[in-house]
Amino acid sequence: MTATDTTAVDDGTGALRRSINGKQLFFYTLGDVLGSGIYVLVGLVAAAVGGAFWVAFALGILVAAITGSAYAELVTKYPRAAGASLYVKKAFGSPVLTFLVTVSFLSASFAATGSLATGFASYFATLFDGGGPPALLVSLVFVALLAVVNFVGITESVVMNMLMTFVEVAGLLVIMAIGVYHVVQGDADFGVLTDISTDGNPALAILAGIAFSFFAMTGFENTANVAEETVDPHRHFPRSLVGGMVVAGVVYVLVSMAAALTVPVDRLADSDAALLEVVKSGILPFSTDLMATVFSVIALVAITNTTLVTLVTQPRILYGMANEDVVPGIFATVHPRRRSPWVGLLFSALVVAALLVTGTVVLEAGGGIDLVNRLALVTVVFLLFIYALVIVACLRLRGQDEHEKTFRANTPLLLLGLVGNLAILAFAVYDDPTSLLWCGGLLLLGVVLYLVERVVGSRTGSDDTETDPALTR
Repeated sequence: MTATDTTAVDDGTGALRRSINGKQLFFYTLGDVLGSGIYVLVGLVAAAVGGAFWVAFALGILVAAITGSAYAELVTKYPRAAGASLYVKKAFGSPVLTFLVTVSFLSASFAATGSLATGFASYFATLFDGGGPPALLVSLVFVALLAVVNFVGITESVVMNMLMTFVEVAGLLVIMAIGVYHVVQGDADFGVLTDISTDGNPALAILAGIAFSFFAMTGFENTANVAEETVDPHRHFPRSLVGGMVVAGVVYVLVSMAAALTVPVDRLADSDAALLEVVKSGILPFSTDLMATVFSVIALVAITNTTLVTLVTQPRILYGMANEDVVPGIFATVHPRRRSPWVGLLFSALVVAALLVTGTVVLEAGGGIDLVNRLALVTVVFLLFIYALVIVACLRLRGQDEHEKTFRANTPLLLLGLVGNLAILAFAVYDDPTSLLWCGGLLLLGVVLYLVERVVGSRTGSDDTETDPALTR
């Protein structure tokens, strides 16, 4: 990265800095999507569907990619921080609905970070014969360290993201290589790829798998929240965002097939680190113990990558919406030297820590929950609601604020994506209605922020017609 890549969005009042180029944005998207579930939730998806669980990943990435095209269109119209919250505000002009989307997205991001931190602790424990330090302690230290990296600055975070993306892709290539070697040896049973192990309706089994796998598709929405820090977002966003998702989708399907062909589905379903089971299968002619250790380290890097991106996103949502008078103005505070929205970052880290502690207490009290499963499903419920609203906002804003650089998504595909998001959302809630209790708790936190802003807020919201001077440079 050269010094010329950085354009400051700064008029002296303390704003973010444009320093992300197109290549970095592509890997930012790819790294976030690839690491946000394939290492953590393969077992859950396999348990829901059976050997054909690759189908759930394929259909899930299709719906997610269509939704991503709506984000790409809206980013080229409004290349500013705040993402979905800003788009809904532009489309509907409702402060209450804007607040609901803002707190839903924040809640989804908080839940995702908690789920990933718990997954990190599971893989970390595999490095120790006795299980290592307490999982809660590992998770909390993990979140704290990433918060420090985030505080250092967005450019450093994105460069770190790129490096970790290469590592996590290498891990997935190992899984695919194991699958290819197994096939070449003539030991693969391809019949397992069409097996849907369910006593009920196969279509419902696929829907259940998509609901779980959708957590692995998320992450692309985080990319929209760094629009204000991207160089020439009108040119870079559509191809970097959608391109990153398509590449991630192809990798997901191939990795899922490799896992199904090499390890019994019930073994995948029972594992907290399912992809590690593929490495432990002993198919490759190398030391299984050494490969398992190396892969665990790779998995830790992959989960770190995604968690870093979620922590980058949270304070920037708060920053953007503080400037829109939806949350208290203190969240728009930027550190004078590091240029990081540090108040929002500190608040976000504390909320995630509270989620981890609460989930652990409930688990130890006999609550019978799988913390990774629970927080992942909460994330999906929130995001599916947001994705549906973003597609509606995209269609509603057609013909407004458009110029020659505006990207336009395919309308029939957007309608298909809307139906897909709503169908998956309805099934997720039907399948596990208790997830709504966790959603309600996170929404309550947002209500408190909203009421504080209504009572003591003093910032002046940004003028919708105002043009950011840096966008015209």
